[in-house]
Amino acid sequence: MWLKMNILLFLPLVALFLSSVNYTHSLAVISVDLGSEWMKVAFVSPGVPMEIVLNKESKRKTPAVISFRGDDRTFGEDAITASARFPKQTYAYLLDLVGKKVDNPLVKQFQRRFPYYDIISDPIRGTVLFKHDDGVNYSPEELLGMLLHRAKEFAEASAGQAVNEMVLIVPGYFNQAERQAMLQAADLAGFKVLQLMNDYTAVALNYGIFNRKDFNETAQYVMFYDMGASSTTATIVSYQVVKTKERGFVESHPQASIVGVGYDRSLGGLDMQLRLRDYLGQKFNDAKKTPNDIFKNPRALAKLFKEAGRVKNVLSANVDHFAQVEGLLDDIDMKIQVTREQLEDLCQDLLDRIRNPVDMALKSSGLTMDVISQVVLVGAGARMPKVQERLQEVVKMDLAKNINADEAAAMGAVYKAADLSTGFKVKPFLTKDAVIFPIQVTFEREVEGQTAPKQIKRLLFGPMNPYPQKKVLTFNKHTDDFSFNVKYADLDHLSEEEVKNLGSLDLRSVALTGVADVLNKHKGPNAESKGIKAHFSMDESGILSLANVELLVERNSTDDDEESTFSKLGSTISKLFTNPDEADSDKVGEKPASEEPEEGGEEKDVKDGKEKDKKDEKQDEAKKQENKSEEKKEDLKKDESEKKVEKKTVTKVLKEKISTEEESLGVIPMSKEAMQEAFKKIQVLNEYDFQRNRRESALNALESYVFDAQNKLEEEDFQSAATSEEIEKIRQGCSEVSDWLYEDGATADADAYETKLKDLQKLTKALYLRVGEHRERPEAIAALRQVLNGSSTFLKDARNVTAAKLEAEENWVFTEVELTTLEKLIKETEQWMVKMEKEQAEQKLSEAPKLSIKSIGEKINVLDREVKYLVNKAKIWRPPKAKEEVNNDAKNSTEKKNESKDTKDGDDKETVTVDDSQTEDAPTKEEASDSSEKEIPKPSKTDVSVKHVESPSILAAGVVVFVIHLMFHFI
Repeated sequence: MWLKMNILLFLPLVALFLSSVNYTHSLAVISVDLGSEWMKVAFVSPGVPMEIVLNKESKRKTPAVISFRGDDRTFGEDAITASARFPKQTYAYLLDLVGKKVDNPLVKQFQRRFPYYDIISDPIRGTVLFKHDDGVNYSPEELLGMLLHRAKEFAEASAGQAVNEMVLIVPGYFNQAERQAMLQAADLAGFKVLQLMNDYTAVALNYGIFNRKDFNETAQYVMFYDMGASSTTATIVSYQVVKTKERGFVESHPQASIVGVGYDRSLGGLDMQLRLRDYLGQKFNDAKKTPNDIFKNPRALAKLFKEAGRVKNVLSANVDHFAQVEGLLDDIDMKIQVTREQLEDLCQDLLDRIRNPVDMALKSSGLTMDVISQVVLVGAGARMPKVQERLQEVVKMDLAKNINADEAAAMGAVYKAADLSTGFKVKPFLTKDAVIFPIQVTFEREVEGQTAPKQIKRLLFGPMNPYPQKKVLTFNKHTDDFSFNVKYADLDHLSEEEVKNLGSLDLRSVALTGVADVLNKHKGPNAESKGIKAHFSMDESGILSLANVELLVERNSTDDDEESTFSKLGSTISKLFTNPDEADSDKVGEKPASEEPEEGGEEKDVKDGKEKDKKDEKQDEAKKQENKSEEKKEDLKKDESEKKVEKKTVTKVLKEKISTEEESLGVIPMSKEAMQEAFKKIQVLNEYDFQRNRRESALNALESYVFDAQNKLEEEDFQSAATSEEIEKIRQGCSEVSDWLYEDGATADADAYETKLKDLQKLTKALYLRVGEHRERPEAIAALRQVLNGSSTFLKDARNVTAAKLEAEENWVFTEVELTTLEKLIKETEQWMVKMEKEQAEQKLSEAPKLSIKSIGEKINVLDREVKYLVNKAKIWRPPKAKEEVNNDAKNSTEKKNESKDTKDGDDKETVTVDDSQTEDAPTKEEASDSSEKEIPKPSKTDVSVKHVESPSILAAGVVVFVIHLMFHFI
């Protein structure tokens, strides 16, 4: 048992070693699907594939609800339970409020749905604040940050390590303000957001991962219809294999592109649940069992809302069900039968809106249902039979249910998280999202002849433009400071109600300063302004940002302008050592004129005129040379003038940054000061929860230890292994702790509980160890006997074989000294065991044991090591060769060396030296005892010696395998 305990303690070290061999990055990454009603978390860590995180109730999804009771916070199912008693301090469906001002229609709708909340306006931002208590307010960002921190705790408990990076899933219809608010909520939770991912994009990625083999260069279109708690989206996705150039070469990867999106913010399961709540409430009021109105009682309304949700889910699979609540109002119970048909009648107008997202998605994509290969259902709301029936009538095809409707988004996003993280390598699957709300830039420009400036609009990101993407906008008519606005535009594809839900259409105002100074700085005869360039980018999270604004100027210059001082100096020095004529001829690029006379002159036969003719010929020749020299000078002058005209013009592009000041319009993000204050507020609550959980854990551990110790003292093993004084002392200690727990200890902190537990453990340690020794000793002695029997059998066989070999005058692997040593060790171990068993039998059970499990384990190790040495020696031993064989081997080796020498000078021949006379010496005792029990291969007669450098990971893996082998051998 002692050996097993030590081996089990060593296993975590082996696991840690394995992780260090295979992975260079040990941090896990997660994805969080934070919906209106539920929160799902997925994680991936080294050695663990993508998996859904379980909460403390071992469930795969957690209600996105947080409840307060004084300083205590509860989450998930506990918060829902508390909502019936404290509805005002229980917060849910927070996504409908994030990034919105108080006057937003969606905020007004939230107040109508849940009238018991006290919502006030943020004095600085104008956004939503929940008035919690006197002087304590919570913003939606703070409450979402608390939920995300809870998800962080779940993930860290599952991964067993810190988690700091995540991909956060958001509704695809979130605008810029809502996305910024989600990033700030994640920051308050202590997360680094790798990407904000749209919910339908995450679902599309999850679908594509498991169907990647079905995609090719031809686009395939799939529609995803997602009805969740508070919204519905229809998304058309194009799947195809595309070619990308990465790391210098072209690769082919599958890609999912969003080509059409349609949505309805208020169509979902929540609206149906509210309709059923109001129906049940009206039925209860109509019964006139109490004069009080249920809609004016927050607790009763919260109970009814919870029951309506349960009944709605049941009616998805049943045709009728009873809604019942005990003590709903004034201690009066409610029990009302509800049929599925009644629920459908209540939601008739909602069912009529099912087709709207589909039509909107088809219109934005420019496609028809003929090219859609599948319509895949997503979301819990789509489980309602009537919803599926209506949707099937619209799409006119069977609905696919081949993905997990609840977890598809979380699993797709965690795949993206692993791809974005530096610690994991996954098969690439590209994603391209699309812009739902077009963005434009507006600015004013002075026009001659008009008193009022002209309003100019430039579309920046059009509808369904893919992103991430960068855009550049050029201003080429402004010569002084100016400003421009960024705002939403071209929202004709949205309903008037949805445009109001967006809030303010203005996003930000950008003022440019110092424009005139920058323009004057780069004025000149050879300078041409190419305008002021504003660089915009929309990143993977769908966040628009202004990267920088700069002036672009092109400056023209010639070779002489570009010639440096050193080049001019070098040209001057070279002329000093060059013939002027040669220099000129080289500069023009012509060769010197020929000195030979021109041919074709007429020959005379008169002898008297020979002298005169020769003289005339000389004069003519001189004139010709003079004419050639003048022509050459004129050509040189002409070429030089042409060269000056043909000098190369060089264009330089100059960029200079222009100062900008940005002002957020519409919903203002939380300032740094507000973020710091909110972070401190959340940290105080987190610390309080940590100390509370620690105190509860310490209290439970102490109570359990007291009960366990008191019960063990009644067992026969413990009574026989302890003295009466020791038992009395332990009982008294347990009684004192038990009395303290129900008196002064009821309000003690975690440190006090942990100190009491350590004192009790110290009091019972000796007794527990003795009982453990007595219980495990028979098993350890049996193991030692088994090793002794096996060793004795091995020794007997080894002696018989050795004696036979020596009698036949043959060499053998074992020597007499080795066998005598093993025999002596076996006898000493047997004598020790007999002696110690006798002494232990004479000793009282209440005394410290003389024959300990540790000492038995040491004897087993020594004996096992000695036998292993002999066994491994026998495995690798080879009989020595006869003298004649050795001489023949030496002769063959010499001949082969000579052949190798003769062929050494060959061009294409490769020589390998082969040693036919390899022998191996017997290993030392230490080497043999540490070797594995696996059979060692025999050396081949033509074994080639090759140098091979093992990689560190292979060597490490070999060491680990060897260690594990030894551990299981000992077990």
